[in-house]
Amino acid sequence: MSQEKVLLEIENLRKYFSVKAGVFKKKRVQAVESVSFSIFKGETLGLVGESGCGKTTLGRTIIRLYEPTSGRIVYDGTPIYDSEKNIAVDMLPFRRKMQIIFQDPSASLDPRMTVGEIIGEALDIHKLCSGSQERRDRINELLDEVGLNTEHANRFPHEFSGGQQQRVGIARALAVEPEFIVCDEPISALDVSIQSQVVNMLEDLQAEKNLTYLFIAHDISVVRHISNRIGVMYLGQMVELGESYEVCSRPMHPYTQTLLSAVPLPDPVKSRARQRILLEGDIPSPVDPPSGCRFHTRCPYATDRCRQEQPRLKEHISGHYAACHLLDKG
Repeated sequence: MSQEKVLLEIENLRKYFSVKAGVFKKKRVQAVESVSFSIFKGETLGLVGESGCGKTTLGRTIIRLYEPTSGRIVYDGTPIYDSEKNIAVDMLPFRRKMQIIFQDPSASLDPRMTVGEIIGEALDIHKLCSGSQERRDRINELLDEVGLNTEHANRFPHEFSGGQQQRVGIARALAVEPEFIVCDEPISALDVSIQSQVVNMLEDLQAEKNLTYLFIAHDISVVRHISNRIGVMYLGQMVELGESYEVCSRPMHPYTQTLLSAVPLPDPVKSRARQRILLEGDIPSPVDPPSGCRFHTRCPYATDRCRQEQPRLKEHISGHYAACHLLDKG
């Protein structure tokens, strides 16, 4: 991993959705609220959190499958979205550079198209092949890269297992030779026995092609394995960010500590000795988030300041950021 070059920079990114709250009223769902971070070229940044915390929305907003509500997105030095300067560039040229692997392969593959047509569609849109033979050769090459056979090009998605369908989705993302890929929970819909195969394949492809990943998952143990750095989200906000080993061995935020306490340990002695942290209550609604720190309604250490004042994501140790009033000195 090279940390000399920032490939993607996010500043105060917000994404709100409007939902009906009666016949004539509407409310805003604050799915992503003031998120800022950078991703270095060649690294994997893992993103973890509970279901509904905004991980997937953040990933899709970064590549503008969802249009941001406000904020700034800079890709390789070029602003592709800036609400203050009214910049929202045409994304077609950037689709070659930024791709996504969707969570549910069975839902993201068109059942009426063969695998060859699904993968070849991106080649056609971006005019990457000069003839039908070159197109067929490229499709076969992509299938081979993800561990599928060339005869699979003539089959339909329903003829494949979940793991094979996800490999087709990965081949589709690789078709345009991207630099950055959002991996949106790419293994959550797969059997445990297949998950490690897909993760290993993603790591091999990254090393071979110098890819950069935003790897989204709710299982922090998987994210710890594949990621160089980890970001932890809660109710639309980033609450902790740092090197993978640092976050997992010395978590600062109470929410991160809770997530790690739920990870099974292979040593039964250490597992029995460890204290499991249990949170009371459900995650609040993003339609009406709590005042102050959004985690204070479930945090065992919450103070009056937590209920009134929203903490900022600050660097407490070199490269290790957290948003928690309890960490403020003095």
